[in-house]
Amino acid sequence: MTINCKGNLIDLSIPKVMGILNTTPDSFYDGGKYKNDKAILDQVEKMLFDGATFIDIGAYSTQPGATFVSENEEINRLLPMIDLLLAKFPEIVLSVDTFRSNVAKKAVNNGVVLVNDIAAGLLDENMLSTVAELQVPYIMMHMKGNPQTMQSLTEYDDVVKDMLFYFSERIQKARSLGIHDLVIDPGFGFAKTLAHNYEIVKKLNYFSILELPILVGISRKSMVYKLLETSPKEALNGTTVINTIALQKGASILRVHDVKEAIECITIFEELKRY
Repeated sequence: MTINCKGNLIDLSIPKVMGILNTTPDSFYDGGKYKNDKAILDQVEKMLFDGATFIDIGAYSTQPGATFVSENEEINRLLPMIDLLLAKFPEIVLSVDTFRSNVAKKAVNNGVVLVNDIAAGLLDENMLSTVAELQVPYIMMHMKGNPQTMQSLTEYDDVVKDMLFYFSERIQKARSLGIHDLVIDPGFGFAKTLAHNYEIVKKLNYFSILELPILVGISRKSMVYKLLETSPKEALNGTTVINTIALQKGASILRVHDVKEAIECITIFEELKRY
């Protein structure tokens, strides 16, 4: 499987790593950590050196109960960061983490080459048509409600079956508008209980029926640290375990805070495939 990032054809037959860069003060793990240009550049340089293919930038925390951020504030946080990163790293492959079509459009027009949408177009009716117009790869995640309400919406008849129906409908809609490069994200922690999250990990290979790359984003999330009765800061080992299982079950992209460790997972996984 490949995706075309503005002429850069990225082969996902060998899994890739997406490094996370948040500029929000309330992100659950790195909130407020990257407050100035030097901190941002140092972190991105480290992620690129460690092997990240993509850098995913976000300016609106989507953790459960996250504070609302206006569209203007989101744009004002994002655009200077995009300019900063492209000036320092001209070849960087940037993804924007947003559910707003206007934010996505401004980000792409300023040099971003992927759109990562937690709502698969359901929180902004113009998102899918905007992505189709921009002709960039689109990551569509499974979620119900919005970041403020999602944890009250965890009822399913069968979580994996319901998700497959959801993705089938969203993929058909995206295809009908002319979006060619699609990636699906199960949305671990979004409108899901701890049990749902682990059922999805166990059955991740079921999503291969959709014949699309799968992004897995479980880095230091509560599904790891709550089960282990620890904290986000101490959840790297658990994250690595689940990332390894996800690779075995078909993940194409690991979205992580800790790039070096994710690359090591992929290196070992690929070596084992040789035997």
